[in-house]
Amino acid sequence: MSDGADENEIFVTQDGSHSITAAKFGVSYHSRYGAITESRHVFIQAGLYPLMVNTPAQLSILEIGLGTGLNVLLTYHELDKRPITVYYEALEGFPISPAIAQTLNYPSLIEGSQLQAVFQQLHEGEWNKPITLSPHFQVLKRLGQLEEQSFSPVFDLIYFDAFAPSAQPELWDEAIMQKMYAALKPGGVLVTYCAKGEFKRTLKKVGFTVERLPGPPGKREMTKAVK
Repeated sequence: MSDGADENEIFVTQDGSHSITAAKFGVSYHSRYGAITESRHVFIQAGLYPLMVNTPAQLSILEIGLGTGLNVLLTYHELDKRPITVYYEALEGFPISPAIAQTLNYPSLIEGSQLQAVFQQLHEGEWNKPITLSPHFQVLKRLGQLEEQSFSPVFDLIYFDAFAPSAQPELWDEAIMQKMYAALKPGGVLVTYCAKGEFKRTLKKVGFTVERLPGPPGKREMTKAVK
């Protein structure tokens, strides 16, 4: 998630991709070891790829923390040429400004000639209305606070990409994890960069089966939770 403040600062991570320092929370949106590297490792490789093994006809994805839109772009890049219809819902409480979004370098670093237009459409599209990025890929950007939201139990996969518990502890508590559990279909998966012991105990308490996976560069572990 982001804070929408003008003093947000863009910086270059170690893999050459941009991230942002969120002034309001005093943390960055991504790992300094690489924004694209981290997102691919945590959300695409650990979350999306296992669900694609059987080539499902449809996938429903919920992202908590739209932030820069990087996870949407990476997911679109992976699925655009596949025969899979995607519904992607992304919640954000504090959107980044369009001016900042326009300067982010993700489309130029990810293969795909249409990604700049897709990235622009994502950020310029209206909130709380469906955005059709392609005939098979629809995004709904939800503007609001997670504590106030309710979700239909239709999702195959959750990208839980809120700021760290040290910055937004209210987004990692039992009530929120119960909400995430309820939003998933049976067998649905939640993936996140966070691997704190208290967080994993909370996941287990609400009913998830928790797996520890190797983390991206700079982190020993990440978490995968299955309903």
